[in-house]
Amino acid sequence: MERKIYYKKSATCNCINLRRASLSITEVYDEMLAPSGLKISQYLLISNIKRLGPISVSNIALEIRLDRTTIVRNLKPLEARGLIIDIATKGARNRQLKLTDKGSEILEVALPLWVEAQNYIKQYLGEEDINTLTRLLAKIEALVP
Repeated sequence: MERKIYYKKSATCNCINLRRASLSITEVYDEMLAPSGLKISQYLLISNIKRLGPISVSNIALEIRLDRTTIVRNLKPLEARGLIIDIATKGARNRQLKLTDKGSEILEVALPLWVEAQNYIKQYLGEEDINTLTRLLAKIEALVP
């Protein structure tokens, strides 16, 4: 992937710097996943539904540490496209999400694109910085139980 690099001055606020970095890396992943028709947020959901499913919205929220509202909002287009289904019995309080055959096919297309994005970021940052980034992000995430 050929990209022009734009260096920006960092803010004095750590939160703003992390949000900016998050937006940048999300854009890279979304661009690279585009041929699959998925955004990184959707890839995250369907890959985890495949790995853990059938799974409730609450359990997937716990697993990937996102709030239920965000997950529900991101699930709607996946359901509309027929990539996931709710297999819970009628009247059940909790949805049970499962990947459809179509969802599995899309995931097969998306996985190598995701790997390509991972490799691009790793190549851009280098092995040492990736390891430092991973360690620092885990430390930051541990601030909140």
